[in-house]
Amino acid sequence: MNFLNPLLLLGALGIGLPILAHMLNRFEVKHTDWAAMQFLNRSVRVRSRQLKLRDVILLILRCLALLLIVAAITRPATKRQNGLLAGLGEKRAAVIIALDVSFSMQHSDGTRTRFETALDKVDAIKEGIRPGNPVTLVLLGTEHRVVVRNMAFDPDEFDEVLATLEVTSESLDIDSLPRLLKALAADMKAPQKEIYIITDMQEHDWKPRSTWLNDSFKDLAKHASVFVLPVAGGTENLTVTGLELVSGVLRKGTSARYRATVRNCGVSVAQQVRVSGLVNNISADTKIIPSIAPGTSESVSLFLSFSDPGPVRIVAKAEWDGDKLEPDNLRRAVAVIRDKVSVLCVEGTSGEGGSSGSLITAALRAGGSSKGQDDLDVESVSWVDLPAQDLKNFDVVVLADVPDITAEQAGVLERYVRDGNGLIWFGGDYVKADVWNKRSALAGTPLLPAVIEEQMRTGDAMGIGRPLDPSMTDHPVCRPLRSLPEDLLSETRFLTLLRVKPTSSSVKVLTLAGSDAPVLLEHALGRGHVFMFTTTAGSDWNNMAVTPVFPMLLQQIVTYLTAREFETPRLVGDSLSLSYVDQPDATDAVFDTPSGDVITVPVRDYRSQYVALLNGAREAGFYLARVSLQAAGMPVAVNVDTKESTIKGMSAEDTARSLDGTGVTIVRSNEAILAASEEASPARSLWRILMMAGLAFFVIESIFAEMISARAAKGKAASA
Repeated sequence: MNFLNPLLLLGALGIGLPILAHMLNRFEVKHTDWAAMQFLNRSVRVRSRQLKLRDVILLILRCLALLLIVAAITRPATKRQNGLLAGLGEKRAAVIIALDVSFSMQHSDGTRTRFETALDKVDAIKEGIRPGNPVTLVLLGTEHRVVVRNMAFDPDEFDEVLATLEVTSESLDIDSLPRLLKALAADMKAPQKEIYIITDMQEHDWKPRSTWLNDSFKDLAKHASVFVLPVAGGTENLTVTGLELVSGVLRKGTSARYRATVRNCGVSVAQQVRVSGLVNNISADTKIIPSIAPGTSESVSLFLSFSDPGPVRIVAKAEWDGDKLEPDNLRRAVAVIRDKVSVLCVEGTSGEGGSSGSLITAALRAGGSSKGQDDLDVESVSWVDLPAQDLKNFDVVVLADVPDITAEQAGVLERYVRDGNGLIWFGGDYVKADVWNKRSALAGTPLLPAVIEEQMRTGDAMGIGRPLDPSMTDHPVCRPLRSLPEDLLSETRFLTLLRVKPTSSSVKVLTLAGSDAPVLLEHALGRGHVFMFTTTAGSDWNNMAVTPVFPMLLQQIVTYLTAREFETPRLVGDSLSLSYVDQPDATDAVFDTPSGDVITVPVRDYRSQYVALLNGAREAGFYLARVSLQAAGMPVAVNVDTKESTIKGMSAEDTARSLDGTGVTIVRSNEAILAASEEASPARSLWRILMMAGLAFFVIESIFAEMISARAAKGKAASA
């Protein structure tokens, strides 16, 4: 037998009170004999024996009543299957229901979803819960949410809670689950604790963690009876895993090429998959993928046109008859279409191969129509004229072989980038490395993403330069280059580079083949970005300016630099931020959710910037970020995490193997839930029967005492 509140057993010491009272009543007082006393002595001796017997009976009744009530308060329970106590006890258990609401639970078999099947299992669990027993309900997702905690079970009230539950667009965080359930179990008071985990047990989530989960569940089973209730489902699913801008400048009247990647997460071949590109909910392009083999991905190019300036919502949508899970069929992105992109090119020297400014202008305008050229404004000035330029008129500044800048100019450029603009820096013979290193470090955070050391030759004795490394990173500016044939990419040759030491915050975007020497580096500075070429924009160190690589690369860099932070897609569970250049008038920002809710978020000063941060986006779709209720909004794309898209559940054999020896019971049918609970949870609470017995003894003691008092009063009346 065990006790829920064992310390309260100290209350049994109260049994000393009636015993003490009985002992005090036995103290004899001093007697004074008088004449008539001798006639009463015999009668008194007879009645004294009767009174002593009655007092002992009253004492026993009072002590038993007190002991039984104290025992009831300590909430004793027995795990004996047979015997009188087991027969008199009743099952009392605290129940925790952990219900998976991740987006894979929306998968349908054609008649009902996995979530609807999971709710049937909750109904079966309810049948074994007695009214008044403590119940906790936790929803499992990216961030697990406890919707009912330690509630005294009431079937009608619990049904009202279940009626409000919905599947989310979140992925499932398995790693934090055992720790959470252990903490919830420790918070509940009951002689027996039961934990029910209802999930589709996706193979890619559970199988790689089988060893770790085995140890975690073994520890959890020491504190409660744990049941895993797998929800079966189909295996076919198609998902759009990527939507990326490959090439094009996002300007009014132009087109851009996006790449949509579709993955077959099922076990059957997906045929005739239709992929549509939508701009502001209007179909702009459609492609058909003939077939996608199981476990593989296919990509298509979507050409999207932009007729009006401003933010646009871009969606790639995949359609296939065999797919029964919709949230991951869409991939969203946001682009800001501009009337015009202004670039200031600052030339340090004309170079042997011609003016750097003219080469940069030609590269930026390559492939555009006459109208497209008008939308891209490139202005070239000499580096000595840089102080006279108002940088607010330009989206991107290009510094080509500029010898040096003043400390004041360095501060202006640093603030320019921090405000959300872009800077492109090219090396060259006229660059004074020591001056640039000094100016770059003036503001604490370096302006350039690397420290310049010296020039180095990269060509061979025949004067042939080294090409770019074809195994590029997945940086956005590399995407158009990755689509080039390797022989065309290898035509770009480099004879001379600047040897540099990258900062800890920089990223190597392009490197030389057979070497780790960077050709292009990038780092973020405030809300903007800086790109640094370790070569020239002219043709004296390389032939890049006369190959297809230069215009593709330069246009992609300008597109990347003129983007804003809200154009980067987020995942469900990520935080959404809204940054301000200056301190805003309003103290709160507003986020409109895809379902239409309005969330107010305070604006805070963070690292010399003003930021409004919405923690944990819970829906997939387009949020609308606004600086105030009255202001125009800026859309933010939020997508589901496609790691949840492989919906195949663990087999019965794998499930049994992974949980073997943990003490966890696997229950697959609704009918077996109650039986499994009875078998694994034999504890029977005795507090109710003990409380009733204690109260009964108090009643009997009271009646007996009243009878004695009445008889004594009657005897006095007769003697009078």
